[in-house]
Amino acid sequence: MALDNASEWKYISKRDIGVTCVAFSGGQPREGVDMGPEYVLKANLIQQLQDMNFNVMLTDNKIHTYKEFFPESDQPIGIVKRPRTVGVVNKILTKQVYSHAKEGRLALQIGGDHSMAIGTISGMSQAIKERFGRDLKVIWVDAHADIHTVESTESGNLHGMPLSFLLGLVKKSIEGLEWIEPCLKPQNLTYIGLRDVDKAEKEILKKYNIKAFSMHEIDRYGIGQVVDMAIDYLSQDGDGQGPIHLSFDIDALDPSVAASTGTPVRGGLTFREGHYICEALHKTGRLVGLDMVEVNPAIGNHCEDTVTVGCSLIRAAFGESLL
Repeated sequence: MALDNASEWKYISKRDIGVTCVAFSGGQPREGVDMGPEYVLKANLIQQLQDMNFNVMLTDNKIHTYKEFFPESDQPIGIVKRPRTVGVVNKILTKQVYSHAKEGRLALQIGGDHSMAIGTISGMSQAIKERFGRDLKVIWVDAHADIHTVESTESGNLHGMPLSFLLGLVKKSIEGLEWIEPCLKPQNLTYIGLRDVDKAEKEILKKYNIKAFSMHEIDRYGIGQVVDMAIDYLSQDGDGQGPIHLSFDIDALDPSVAASTGTPVRGGLTFREGHYICEALHKTGRLVGLDMVEVNPAIGNHCEDTVTVGCSLIRAAFGESLL
């Protein structure tokens, strides 16, 4: 195993990783995604990171289900499903991620469905603002835009809505989610890998001029140029070296690469394209956090392949090189 020591971590004080296991499926209807962290840990991820000379701290030394905090009743509010449950989990997760990030650790969150990004990005943004007085930049790797608002969603599933809350696009107060403070600016968000975007979401992306690289751009320009363009776009303010959080939905990969996920879409990233994104972000020295989400061991006959790919992506983002 070769490690890339050429780049320096610009925002990480030591080779410490804070790992938070988010065994939560309440943002969507399919069972099994809450088992993702268990399977990832069983694949020996912590030892793999320790072999890369990282000190690894597992939050509370356990996998978090958060079930002790679930409300007794969580009826839909309008069409929005399980808002109080998603809200309380993300409120706790915000504090967990913040506790690692404020100490200068890399923050790794293993999910769990993508509604958890409300907490991960909220906690990371708060810590980065306090430590450096800077805004957090986010690269969102996903087949889906996850930017539906309360008004535009047709499913009511909150794993398709986290960015609308983080960007402050939700104008109506929702019980359980009213604590969320917008912490992400449209110009600080870039998508890579989109290929299944609803009409209402396309309108939101255009309205707020949010940068998005779909699979069409990847086919046209190649993954190397697309990643360069994404990083350049997030480098326009100040000295261009602001901290970056990577939120990686495993369904960004083609189902032939990672089949064990709840909303697979054909025509996705190859194994190498997914890894190149992670490798290139590591080389910037700007990475501060990583979400690896939507691994669902209950789906498909070869879930170990998807888990193995997820672990490999994490190692690539944290500096594992090919030579």
